[in-house]
Amino acid sequence: MRVSEHYKLSRTQPTLDFVDVDVENDTPVYIDPSSLKNLPDEWSSQCHTMLSTFFHSVVDAINHRDQTRLRELLIRLQEPNETHFGLSKGKSRGRALGPHLVERISNNLAVSKAAETGLLEDLEDTALFIEGIGRDIVSDVTTNIIRGMLISYTQSMASMYGMPLLDGIRSGLVWNPSNREWEEGNTRMLVPVGTPLLLVPKAVVRHDLLLTKEDYFRNYLAPVLQDEELDNPASKLVQTAKSGRKYVTKMDIEIEYGGNKAKMVDLSAGRSGVFRAYKEDKRRNPSPPMEHDELSAATGTKPVNFQALLAEVLETPPGLEHATTYHKKVHALLSAIFYPWLTYPVVEHPLNESRKRVDITYTNRSTDGFFGWVTRQGHPSSHIFVECKNYNSELGNPELDQLCGRFSPLRGKVGLLLCRSLTDKEKFLQRCRDAAITRHEFVLLLDDSDLTALVEEVVASYAPEDPDVEATEEPEPPSPGEFRLLFERFRGLVS
Repeated sequence: MRVSEHYKLSRTQPTLDFVDVDVENDTPVYIDPSSLKNLPDEWSSQCHTMLSTFFHSVVDAINHRDQTRLRELLIRLQEPNETHFGLSKGKSRGRALGPHLVERISNNLAVSKAAETGLLEDLEDTALFIEGIGRDIVSDVTTNIIRGMLISYTQSMASMYGMPLLDGIRSGLVWNPSNREWEEGNTRMLVPVGTPLLLVPKAVVRHDLLLTKEDYFRNYLAPVLQDEELDNPASKLVQTAKSGRKYVTKMDIEIEYGGNKAKMVDLSAGRSGVFRAYKEDKRRNPSPPMEHDELSAATGTKPVNFQALLAEVLETPPGLEHATTYHKKVHALLSAIFYPWLTYPVVEHPLNESRKRVDITYTNRSTDGFFGWVTRQGHPSSHIFVECKNYNSELGNPELDQLCGRFSPLRGKVGLLLCRSLTDKEKFLQRCRDAAITRHEFVLLLDDSDLTALVEEVVASYAPEDPDVEATEEPEPPSPGEFRLLFERFRGLVS
């Protein structure tokens, strides 16, 4: 039974910000610490701080040959069953991060040359160079280190969806990046079937790690080794083609040089530039978040249906008595169409000591597409605010000022104002233009017709290309995240 089913959320995976795991069995996804590195939001930044301070403490202990400190840091790691991630058969029971494996990993780290040669910079590097560490262990260790942030995220999601939290539950060990020590206490947690559950943002999970030994060796080390063999007159790996060209195959390189992770360390230590180039390439080209269909396949849930979500919005009758229903339906739809660019929604978010409230606040994680473009233009947009008005009547300055009153240079100055229809749409759009020009506050109006057009664009952006269709002079189909309608509406505010 999934979280959404157990707590009767009436939500599907595409409309939820977290992975809708089975509350008893495992889901085959992992937390990749690389996914937390370059995201601009505060939650990811705090997670990255926890990860970097922990791993730097580990490397310091190795370099100072402080085996006691190293064991103190690692022996506290536990099997984190709370996320229900991994490949366990039957009920979740953790994968392998028990005391015996932690002891073995500690010993492998202590004797490895990877730390003293400077190859170990981040937790995910261990999957390339330390025996006994793979994606499951890296994910387990990451879960342990960022447990405090996952607890706060779970509490936020529970509050938003009305999932009951139990008091006095042991938190498990939480890493404190300030004093660089493990701490533990009681807190409020979800306990659906007798054991605590931690929810994880779906934007940070992956099928595999960004850094893998196979990718690193085949695509980075092997070409360098091929060149070295070609330059070596005594090489036994060099072959001659009929044309007279000398060459070395990657298969021969793999047979000659491939092997365990200790061998990867030896090969990399004398060629540190190769590993640096690998890390830099991965930094510039991070793995994207899992798409809707990938998450649905991993969780065994239905694929996203944007049109069905839109229909639920449009079928909601206008009027104050249906405002809450409209708000919930809009929240579900926007969470699906704006993923993974806008995440971590907060509903009925209090501002200014709760004197003001905004319907929905999204965190803008985007580095591309429309929302990334807005940020690059220099417009404050770390958060995107959404107001929902279930009106079929005129909107005026009060509604515009209500949303603009949420804006600030720190929080952001971009928002969406949704309504059903307007008697004089152009008049209100002019009010939005005035706010943009005079106050640099950007309100994008979306009525039912706009929302319909936006969903049609999103559906088209996810449609697979037909290789049999010849190129025409028709406009290029939209790309996911492009949101041309929003771009045109924004351009209309400043032109």
